Amino acid sequence: MSSCPCGSGRPFEECCGPILAGGPAPTAEAMMRSRYTAFVRQDLDHVERSHAPEIRDDFNRGEAERVAEESEWQRLDILRASEEGDAGTVEFLIHFRRDGNDMRHHERARFRREDGQWLYVSGEVNPKGEPRRVVKVGRNEPCPCGSGRKYKACCGK
Repeated sequence: MSSCPCGSGRPFEECCGPILAGGPAPTAEAMMRSRYTAFVRQDLDHVERSHAPEIRDDFNRGEAERVAEESEWQRLDILRASEEGDAGTVEFLIHFRRDGNDMRHHERARFRREDGQWLYVSGEVNPKGEPRRVVKVGRNEPCPCGSGRKYKACCGK
């Protein structure tokens, strides 16, 4: 048994293999892992099949095949994954080598579950983090540290 290219540490036959064969992915993250594995194994039928219907016509099969063939896939890092009902988000980093250069693809992908199947809906390449918010505390307001004292008499000295 060979280790699955997605980096799960599990054998391919127990990890992405059944999903690439048409079985349902249990989570949005599992779908993302299987899509990466499909690129590594140049099984682009799975990539195309796992697109949401509204974006299937935009899939450039020839370009995807060229990228899959010309790239040396190194690894997939899942940075964050979350699900809420039938919607999922997976932020990932793909490391690969192409034309002699080490490259990375950073994306936050959105997935949707329809009839038990997770589908790729869209992706934001090089996503930005949440904007940093700073709360200004007035001198006479309660100190945010929870001491019960005024800010000016506590952390605002």
